Amino acid sequence: MTGQELLDRLGSAKADAVFGELYGESGRGQARLRYAALIRGMLDGSQEGFPRSQFPEAGGDMRLFTAAGRTELGGNHTDHNLGKVLAASIQMDQAALVCPRGDNIVFYRSEGYPDVRVDLSDLSIQEDEKGTTEALVRGIAAEFAARGKRPKGFSSNAASTVLPGSGLSSSAAVEVLFGRIFDALYGGGKLSALEIAQIGQKAENVYFGKPCGLMDQTACASGGAVAIDFKDAARPEVTNIGFNPEEAGWALCVVNTRGSHADLTPDYAAIPREMKAAAAFFGGTVLREIDRKQVLARAAELRKAAGDRALLRALHFFDENDRVDAMTAAIMDMNRAAPGEGKQRAFGRYLDLVNESGDSSWELLQNVYAPQNPAEQGISAALALSRNFFRSRPDGKSGRPLPLRRAACRVHGGGFAGAVQAYLPLEELEAYRREMEAVFGAGSVTALRVRPIGAAELVL
Repeated sequence: MTGQELLDRLGSAKADAVFGELYGESGRGQARLRYAALIRGMLDGSQEGFPRSQFPEAGGDMRLFTAAGRTELGGNHTDHNLGKVLAASIQMDQAALVCPRGDNIVFYRSEGYPDVRVDLSDLSIQEDEKGTTEALVRGIAAEFAARGKRPKGFSSNAASTVLPGSGLSSSAAVEVLFGRIFDALYGGGKLSALEIAQIGQKAENVYFGKPCGLMDQTACASGGAVAIDFKDAARPEVTNIGFNPEEAGWALCVVNTRGSHADLTPDYAAIPREMKAAAAFFGGTVLREIDRKQVLARAAELRKAAGDRALLRALHFFDENDRVDAMTAAIMDMNRAAPGEGKQRAFGRYLDLVNESGDSSWELLQNVYAPQNPAEQGISAALALSRNFFRSRPDGKSGRPLPLRRAACRVHGGGFAGAVQAYLPLEELEAYRREMEAVFGAGSVTALRVRPIGAAELVL
């Protein structure tokens, strides 16, 4: 489809339906403007400072793609020990206009970031590229080539609404976006969301140089809420479940505390290392290979061998795994229940579990602030202020303070700095936003919408 044809389609009833599914009713208009800007930017250079000459072969076939950010619902720091996770794709995404090319060059422009140019003639690991988007492009293309689908190049004009630093997985969204583009253009469009996620993870591990798990990519690629069991690392079990807090009257949001992520790598690395040290004490490689009873029976010995924090983090792992199962069951009960008290009871049970997850990360996992910098505790402050807000608000039915089971909060993502996640009644969202933004700054609170589409080509 030509660029002009795509522009014409943006106003169609089908586009209206697609944008509603992706971004909600209130986001349709902004989505049309956003995609129109990408198309015009490639066609006529109307983006300031971006001449069309930088988009070789920008005529002819043009295609639109999207890849969702994600929010972790449950399973904080469990995937690296082959545990269980509950996550969901969200309305914030990477959007891209793509033109196939006849050569091996990938040219990728994303608003606010340096241009990326990669020659796919060489798919070997480049040490000087590690830690860059170029490494991800090359690594993903190499994995397609290894599967017998040698990709060619493409030119792309892209823009992201996934907030960096909020634990919404902007990097994983980029990875599954590239995977979906290569698959659609040169792979026959047959790969599953899990396969796209695995390709992204391998590129990040091997080419980018970061030993990440698979949770972020799987959630970004899949769409909707997914319960993921990583017991079999090569073939994780992914179950799609419907989850729409708004239907039950709740807002889901994240608060970006805007703390610095600098120098936190040792803190992140210590969590899987200490969990695996606890497993190794019992002859295992990861905690999924042992059980809680073994740990409790020999807790005194484990404390001496691996330290108190390793014991606490192991207990968090077992508790959090059980919570993911319980949270999934509560969501499924909510989906089955008729509107009214039954649905509210199921969601109340879910919120109890969210609060338990938050307590466990705070007390056992201990990833709410960096031990070497106790003066900076943005996440701890956001959790405490959130709970204070919940208790200060009147319950609409009784007029008494809002009970915690009618609201919830927890650390979101990796922790130590970044964001917290909160649930509260829809009618309280703006008051919560005002109170939290007074502390953490304008725009620090973002309402999330679970969307059913992960990484996909948009057919308008």
